[in-house]
Amino acid sequence: MVKIGMIGGSGFDDPDFLTNVKTVKKGTPFGPLSSDVIVGMCEDTEVFIISRHGKGHRIRPSAVNYRANIWAMKELGVTHIIATSACGSLREEIEPGHLVFPDQFIDRTRTRPSTFHEGDQVVHIAMSDPFCERLRGILAETASAEGITHHPKGTVVTIEGPRFSTRAESNMFRLWGGDIVNMSTVPEVVLAREAGICYAVAAMSTDYDCWHHSEEPVTWEMIATTMNKNVENVKKLFFRAIPRITYEDCSCRTAVETALV
Repeated sequence: MVKIGMIGGSGFDDPDFLTNVKTVKKGTPFGPLSSDVIVGMCEDTEVFIISRHGKGHRIRPSAVNYRANIWAMKELGVTHIIATSACGSLREEIEPGHLVFPDQFIDRTRTRPSTFHEGDQVVHIAMSDPFCERLRGILAETASAEGITHHPKGTVVTIEGPRFSTRAESNMFRLWGGDIVNMSTVPEVVLAREAGICYAVAAMSTDYDCWHHSEEPVTWEMIATTMNKNVENVKKLFFRAIPRITYEDCSCRTAVETALV
């Protein structure tokens, strides 16, 4: 049975595309979640939503309890996670307002626990293809059908934050092959793979970061304005995509079996 988890930010605290909505409190061995879990139905599919940065965006990226959030999704029986993320564009063609469905990441975080296994067992999880190909495909196909401007793949650079990049860093990420930059995808995607949950990101370009000399330096106000303009597009994407997701055999669910030492 398919159960969809959504981990997102502003605009998704009380999604109006769900019915029979209720709130569930959940504890984990790794501490508290970022927020209570919102549970509802999208047609015949049960959906579980966690606000990554808490209500009112009060948790900075490095302080998000990624392990608790993913652990709770696993215990709730979630089979697929669709995450949302604001991102800065590192490419001219990825304009503010466009969606990107990344297929690769570059990890520039430094302080975040990225595994559930810290005792007497080590997991070397394979991450050559970190995002679920099937789930990414559904999101991209749905975006095309709905006329939502998007990019079906790309490399996301996840930085530690909460500060934004310097111009030198932004240009370095471009030279590395990065297409967008955010502060939240890692370790979320890694933990989802350890938990055996298919995971994909709908990343919304909100600005041109600071490499683009024709634009003003990025500010939080700029990000919030663009997100507010596009949140309805993302809700429409999810409403149309979720009923298309089916439970099939996927390497995302079994990767941990061959990673245990």
